Amino acid sequence: MSTRRVVVVGYGMAGARLAEEIRRRDRGGDRVAVTVVGAEVHPAYNRVLLSAVVAGAMSPDSVRLHGSDWAAEHAVDLRLGVSVRAIDRAARCVTLSDESTVDYEALVLATGSRAWVPPTEGLRGDGGALAPGVVTFRDLDDCAAIVAAARPGAPVAVLGGGLLGLEAARGLAGRGNLVTVVHPVGHLMERQLDPAGGGVLARTLGALGMEFRLGRTAARYVPGDGLKLDDGSHVPADLVVVSAGVRAETGLAASAGLAVDSGVIVDDALRTSDSRVHAIGDCAQHPDTVAGLVQPAWEQAEVLADLLTGTNPAARYRGTPVVTRLKARDVDLAALGDVHAEVDSADAEVLCLQDPVRGRYAKLVIREDRVVGAIVLGLPDAAATITQLYDAKTPVPTDRLALLLGRALPSAGVVAHSPADLPASAVVCRCNSVTKGQLVTAWRSGAVTVPDLATATRATTGCGGCAEAVRGIADWLTRA
Repeated sequence: MSTRRVVVVGYGMAGARLAEEIRRRDRGGDRVAVTVVGAEVHPAYNRVLLSAVVAGAMSPDSVRLHGSDWAAEHAVDLRLGVSVRAIDRAARCVTLSDESTVDYEALVLATGSRAWVPPTEGLRGDGGALAPGVVTFRDLDDCAAIVAAARPGAPVAVLGGGLLGLEAARGLAGRGNLVTVVHPVGHLMERQLDPAGGGVLARTLGALGMEFRLGRTAARYVPGDGLKLDDGSHVPADLVVVSAGVRAETGLAASAGLAVDSGVIVDDALRTSDSRVHAIGDCAQHPDTVAGLVQPAWEQAEVLADLLTGTNPAARYRGTPVVTRLKARDVDLAALGDVHAEVDSADAEVLCLQDPVRGRYAKLVIREDRVVGAIVLGLPDAAATITQLYDAKTPVPTDRLALLLGRALPSAGVVAHSPADLPASAVVCRCNSVTKGQLVTAWRSGAVTVPDLATATRATTGCGGCAEAVRGIADWLTRA
């Protein structure tokens, strides 16, 4: 049987995971020869944890997904520090920035996304480069630049009150910087939160030393001085961190004549308009996917690995029900599904609980006795229970208030208080779709520590939000 040549463009979280999944199915490389092209000089790393690097809680080395010898050990032709300059679809060949060429039978675009910089006067200098004192928050080099520039006690402005902007802001506040977040919408994280939830989050983060200018945009940046806002007010800033959103990297696909919209358009087999070219991760546009999150990218990588290795020719990607978690120290926030339903909605049961003084907010949206949306801030037990109900699509307990407070009864089949109460099918690590049953099996096979369980199952290696749950299960198994 001939070996199929697969070229993966991009060595971020999606591209790295695809290469791993291909090798899991084809360990010796007999069926698939893999070449991965990465524009960055670093081995693959977990972008989800970059805010912890900014905060100083994790080192750059600790967020690496692969060691320097990973490619050689897994028979992967890894090209670092080079990019793909052109795709010749007729010849099935890519030309790299170092003038070398690589032939392919299947090409996978995992080019990710780039930080969007708003057209604010002064943010860019001559030639389009970022002005002195302005840094985006997107990759490991950005983290190094932020840490180098953000001396303790210095004022820092963060442009963007979305998920990444708040994670960067919290990390900087934890380093002792005076952080002001400028956000054009009237409440934080408007994609994932309603106004009430955004208000409680702002109050919670404010108590941790952050300030907010909501409903405002930056009109001008002056290096060494700060930002002038659209209402004439001033935000002092020695450093401006731009986290105002991302745009899919589609330039390579567009120049090759592939169909592109806000991303590279793909079908359920993750094929582009050329059946020999696929796309996954942030650069791909699938009708049932939310861009910018790791879980969809990794599920796409599993489907595509099945297809490229012939392991499961019927594999298809049908979308991912996403749970968004804010990875900020001292803040526990989860948002999922339809969060914008109104309390007086005619087609849904909507319950809200607000306790802003204690930093707690819960909103639950139920249709046909199933969870279809939720915002849970400051109530980790409730977040775990509601997420399990959402994943399993099981009926909601009749005592809705107990559910919002994280006190659902064992008869509901979803209790977060004790690992013993969790069913084996309960998903513990959403990023990697790892269930309690899989963790128990790995533990019984000798993976008795959290690092061992991470190696055996990949739990905790995504956003890291399940680390405490995995540790709890390991402790419970040890005691039992």
